[in-house]
Amino acid sequence: MDNIIFFLIAEGCSLLFLYLGFLLWQKGKIEVIHGYHYRKVRQEDKKAYTGIMGKAMVVIGAGITVSAVLGVAALSFAGMVAGIASFAAGLCMMLFGQIKYNRGLF
Repeated sequence: MDNIIFFLIAEGCSLLFLYLGFLLWQKGKIEVIHGYHYRKVRQEDKKAYTGIMGKAMVVIGAGITVSAVLGVAALSFAGMVAGIASFAAGLCMMLFGQIKYNRGLF
């Protein structure tokens, strides 16, 4: 029962990350991100900025999905490793995008 509850919560979070990533990456909805995170992004860089941020959100969302599936399959250590690895990769992508296009973290 605990595995099913974990799976449902993780999948809810995963769907949120995937949806927000889709809005950023494919639709270019920069408003999804808080205003102070993109106030220094130039108009010509907004497409690239939303692309990298959206891809990072999709990576994190996919990692949560893999983590949840492996967690339900009683492979909790592998799920934890997949979740941590995808979160770290997504976070590094976001930091790269922030530093490159926003010229700093804030």
